[in-house]
Amino acid sequence: MTKDQKVVAIQEIKDLLQDAKVVYVADLDGLNAARSSEFRRQAFKQNIKVKVVKNTLLQKAMEQIDGVNFSEMFETFKGNSALMIAETANAPAKLIKDFRKKEEKPALKSAFVQETFYLGDNNLDTLVSIKSREEMIGEIIGLLQSPIQRVVSALQNKSETTEAQVEEAAPAVEETPATEAPEAPAAESTDETPAAE
Repeated sequence: MTKDQKVVAIQEIKDLLQDAKVVYVADLDGLNAARSSEFRRQAFKQNIKVKVVKNTLLQKAMEQIDGVNFSEMFETFKGNSALMIAETANAPAKLIKDFRKKEEKPALKSAFVQETFYLGDNNLDTLVSIKSREEMIGEIIGLLQSPIQRVVSALQNKSETTEAQVEEAAPAVEETPATEAPEAPAAESTDETPAAE
């Protein structure tokens, strides 16, 4: 690889890492071409970017990222490395775990999730159990909606009770015009007046 190619490769890795909140580095070594393609296909479906990278170029790219010091991960950069970038915190961990039902690899080397570093494959179950931002928001909304739904339900029941009371009172109001029958005899008396003439 020429110096220019290295510069381009480092820039590509930096572009992937620039605003990434979820960064995994995995070992795909040992997967045959078909299984490797299947892994990439599954990752694509789950909106996970996968890029096989050279360890030295990955480290140089990470050193150039502002705001995050990735140096804790560097010791895990040995052998074949695949960079995985995702939006959902536990998506890459779930993908790795599901894939390992049939294979020994991929293995987790390290991860940077929710501003915390996880080093080693022994952290895979921990990462799988992390709730994604969306799941946490969903739970919070559910907790917040529960009391609100009770209030809305109570208000709806109250309005239905009020409507029922209004409907019960409404026939009584309708009966009042019907009892105003004295106007009818008055009409009869006007009929009688022309007859008297």
